[in-house]
Amino acid sequence: MCQHRPQCPSADSPDREAARPVACHPEQGWSLLCNGVLVFDDTGELLPDGRVIAPHRSLAVVGAA
Repeated sequence: MCQHRPQCPSADSPDREAARPVACHPEQGWSLLCNGVLVFDDTGELLPDGRVIAPHRSLAVVGAA
């Protein structure tokens, strides 16, 4: 799917989020990457084969006052 050189990570690769965006819709909270992955602002993903990757936000660190 990707035409970049060097080629972007595939949708099955652990670093799939490193692929280049080809369509960005921040007002709707999603971007389409060149490997066919839809990434959402909440860090969830929809892979081209229909699999869903649950949001994987890091836990916020709360400092003591």
